[in-house]
Amino acid sequence: MNKVASEKQGSTARLSRKAVGNQLTLPIVRLLTRTSITPNTITWLGFFISAGAAALVITDHPFAAGFVVLIGGFFDLLDGALARYINKTTRFGTVLDSVLDRFSDAIVLIGILVLYAFGRSFAGIIIASTALLLSLVVSYIRARAESVGLECKVGLFTRPERVVVLALGLILSQFAFALFTALMIIAVFRFITVVQRLHYVQKQAQIDNKQ
Repeated sequence: MNKVASEKQGSTARLSRKAVGNQLTLPIVRLLTRTSITPNTITWLGFFISAGAAALVITDHPFAAGFVVLIGGFFDLLDGALARYINKTTRFGTVLDSVLDRFSDAIVLIGILVLYAFGRSFAGIIIASTALLLSLVVSYIRARAESVGLECKVGLFTRPERVVVLALGLILSQFAFALFTALMIIAVFRFITVVQRLHYVQKQAQIDNKQ
């Protein structure tokens, strides 16, 4: 697959996800346009909601935390949808959204790591740490690739999917290994995405070198 075909395939997937997100958020976005709430405000609210989810996890309330994680994920869709709707997409807003998304992901996983540490679950600590590490690496690969002028938005398991899987793991944590299984799924797909992105960047670099 050449570079143009790869980019077209990736763009189609991103547009499909964006279309679904817009349908989910459009009614609320229309209400928000009547207020003074900005997209960046929603971004910060989403982060604080995720921090609240982490606090619930640490205090051993994973069921409630799962629903809060879903709410935080919805806010992540909402800020971008509002920015596009009112045509106020800015470079700073894009960076802020990306940074706080990474913090939101990390803080919930750290909360789960602490929960496993309290429970002295060595396997849980390992899988939570692995999921956290791979999440950071995936983001770093994209940032590093883009810093040298290479596109890197590919990935089978994007943030919405991760949020849903993690939330379900927390909500169903009363069942044995539900949360552990959710973290395992996230870790495996994060690893696949690491390999996928490195391969994609390598192909782009080879194509650019031939031109």
